[in-house]
Amino acid sequence: MIGRLNHVAIAVPDLDAAAASYRDTLGAKVGAPQDEPDHGVTVIFIELPNTKIELLYPLGDDSPIRGFLDKNPAGGIHHICYEVDDILAARDKLLDTGARVLGSGEPKIGAHGKPVLFLHPKDFQGTLVELEQV
Repeated sequence: MIGRLNHVAIAVPDLDAAAASYRDTLGAKVGAPQDEPDHGVTVIFIELPNTKIELLYPLGDDSPIRGFLDKNPAGGIHHICYEVDDILAARDKLLDTGARVLGSGEPKIGAHGKPVLFLHPKDFQGTLVELEQV
């Protein structure tokens, strides 16, 4: 069902400093910040030859990333994202197996302009999983 790893998302307390670390220290290609109000985050994508890193920073006081950073002030890995061909079929199969889909269960449009869903971390060894339709 799942395809390739699309990205690893890292919550950061300072978006500019994190972007500079990847650009200046590691020599990575760093994208521009983009606000994602539906998800309560500002993101920057780091382009790698085989995948991406997504830097996440809170957008507004209600951001889920703010709560994550309150518990992890230095930041850290927030979620991993896998690609799927058909997000609704993947959702239905997961629900049939007892996995929990977060939110309403209906896909939202993610930072890449494609439908996404999040799966409960307790069902995946403590890791928040995002699925993105490709």
